Amino acid sequence: MAIPSFVDRVTVQVAAGRGGNGCASVHREKFKPLGGPDGGNGGDGGSVILRVDPDVTTLVDYHRSSHRTATNGAQGKGDHQAGSNGGDVVLGVPDGTVISTANGELLADLVGPGAEFIAAQGGKGGLGNAALASSTRRAPGFALLGEDGEERTLVLELKVVADIGLVGFPSAGKSSLIAAISRARPKIADYPFTTLIPNLGVVVAGDTTFTVADVPGLIEGASEGRGLGHDFLRHVERCAALVHVIDCATYEPGRDPLSDLDTIEAELRAHGGLEDRPRLVALNKIDVPDAREIAEMVQAELEERGYRVFPISTASHEGLEALKFAMADIVLRRRAEAEKPDTTRIVIRPRVHGGPEFKVKQLPDEGGWLVQGQKPERWVKQTDFANAEATGYLADRLNRLGVEDELLKLGARPGDAVVIGDGPNAIVFDFAPDVQAGAEILARRGEDHRLEEVRPAEQRRRAKDSEYHAFREGERSEEWSEHGHGWAVDEVDLSPAESKRAAEAVAKQARKEARERAAAEELDQNG
Repeated sequence: MAIPSFVDRVTVQVAAGRGGNGCASVHREKFKPLGGPDGGNGGDGGSVILRVDPDVTTLVDYHRSSHRTATNGAQGKGDHQAGSNGGDVVLGVPDGTVISTANGELLADLVGPGAEFIAAQGGKGGLGNAALASSTRRAPGFALLGEDGEERTLVLELKVVADIGLVGFPSAGKSSLIAAISRARPKIADYPFTTLIPNLGVVVAGDTTFTVADVPGLIEGASEGRGLGHDFLRHVERCAALVHVIDCATYEPGRDPLSDLDTIEAELRAHGGLEDRPRLVALNKIDVPDAREIAEMVQAELEERGYRVFPISTASHEGLEALKFAMADIVLRRRAEAEKPDTTRIVIRPRVHGGPEFKVKQLPDEGGWLVQGQKPERWVKQTDFANAEATGYLADRLNRLGVEDELLKLGARPGDAVVIGDGPNAIVFDFAPDVQAGAEILARRGEDHRLEEVRPAEQRRRAKDSEYHAFREGERSEEWSEHGHGWAVDEVDLSPAESKRAAEAVAKQARKEARERAAAEELDQNG
């Protein structure tokens, strides 16, 4: 199946990158055990951004490839090295692109070069243990996980940005009119539905420059799916005025300028949103004798209805100058209204976020309790439940937020099931108030007392040192040697280097004592 060259409505799936996980690392250096946390933060995931590109005129690229994904952030590393951010994906769209959800909710209307919209926000990177350290949590043994990026299904709809819109039956001369008053060269032929895509032309009338677009194939019943025009009426929704191009030389039975006008107006009302646009009527093809007579017959009645009527001929260019300047006059008035300076003083106030940060409700049939809220659900996604300390940190955060107090207030009992979040990412745990998570190694959740405790080897050294000084000061009996009393080699926790030096010192002392004994014996023999 051939892919059309002009596409004005597509559905795209965009997925932002996931944030990188934080790193749990401890600085390692010789003679410095537990040198402190130095895990870096994870990088943020890349975002998917839609941006107006003047060189893009159609959405055909997204018709061919409807899935766009940004890259993930990198994981943090030790030595305070943060992970790199994921790369953003910038998608160029035409000027006048409207972005909405699959349910029809309007998200953005991109008008003007450079206008952009973040279609999918990248996930935030997780914090490393260096960022989680505090005065009470000096050596966290965990880090936070990166957050998932957004995934969305969006509908992109192109509405051509034009000042004047041309409407009328097929072969009424809309494309010929654009070709006659501008440098646009659309395809023109003498058969219905010649124009399959909206044409756009730039018109100059005196000092005013404006754009004109046509709607192809608008016929009776277009609102019910007949023809092409109802699908393209969106392209004239931004226009300052509409011009009815009426074929006064048609030979089709049952058609005349008045009935054609009534039919087109009925289709415009069925589309909706165009009731406030000024109307002009261009009675085309008056270069044909019978058509000129018909135009003269209906002009008065059309003017009685309140229309400004212009008999024209796109072949001989008769009446085109008057029509061009009438269009320019409407465009100038519209621009003047839009460019009026706003003298209202703008006061910027911080947004007040009212209401609780979470809510708790009881599940039916004693199914437990459901906790919902942006913070609790986000914290759950950041937690590595394989790490007991990380789980304790989550419990501390929820407790500080007031989740535990709210559960107790509503009547939760120990052992009740508590669900945080909704959907496949929900976490279920048993309610256990005031239980210190990770208590087998931590006195308080999220704290590490390994930096405050005195290791057993250090305790023994301190005890021996106290005994040695007590002996030197005469507080101990003579049976205490210089190295202490009752010391066994396996009780002394020495490093290999320290053990070697101690052995050398003992051997040296033994040799010295042997020499002294030998000298004493020699003196006794000679004495």
